Amino acid sequence: MTAHALGDTGVLTGRSLRHILRSPDTIITTAITPIALMLLFVYVLGGAIDTGGEGSYVDYLLPGILLITIASGIAYTSYRLFLDMQGGIVERFRTMPITRSSVLWAHVLTSVVANLVSVAIVIGVALLMGFRTDASVGEWLAVVGILALFTLALTWVAVIAGLAARTVDGASAFSYPLIFLPFISSAFVPTDTMPAPVAWFAEHQPVTAIVDTVRALFAGEPVGSDIWVALAWLVGILAVAYAAAAAMYRRKTG
Repeated sequence: MTAHALGDTGVLTGRSLRHILRSPDTIITTAITPIALMLLFVYVLGGAIDTGGEGSYVDYLLPGILLITIASGIAYTSYRLFLDMQGGIVERFRTMPITRSSVLWAHVLTSVVANLVSVAIVIGVALLMGFRTDASVGEWLAVVGILALFTLALTWVAVIAGLAARTVDGASAFSYPLIFLPFISSAFVPTDTMPAPVAWFAEHQPVTAIVDTVRALFAGEPVGSDIWVALAWLVGILAVAYAAAAAMYRRKTG
């Protein structure tokens, strides 16, 4: 049974990836906005921002930019799932001996692959802008793992949006608050420079712990307790979103 489910998921993931390969502008478009933000903050606003550190500003803001990249990219998951649901392809899959959960997992795994490619593009541009890191191979792997887990958790949130949406615009609009969230965190400026109520929110929302963890890993510094806070947030979001998405999908296809 498990082998059958894995095989179905692999075939459907291949189908979704082929769609992206036929339209690579999806990945390019996902990377354009974060790159534009990075250029704006580094070359226009960065000179007026004091992060209190010795590194360059691009080193400081890159973790937040990577999260924005992923938050932008997951909107395509809800969009593609919405089209599949409305276009009747899911109904056709139900008439075939295909594991029901493989349809959702194919969209989710496609999102992880596509978003990690977008992240790689943004990191490449950051290197051209002067980004430098002291991270070891193990720390790089930890960064990739955290970003992959972040993508996985948010993609299941995107699945909920794709299943619940009634219009194409509604399917992707949910990502706007997620894109905005890094701006109220430690992604661009230290939280202690913010007004007290805003600083409290910034310190206790998940993006700050994730950003601080990735920033420390890139710098080759100890991550402290931030990594456990980040993992707790990500695992919690993933568990709740997965359960909600699976229940909603069963109701819609049952």
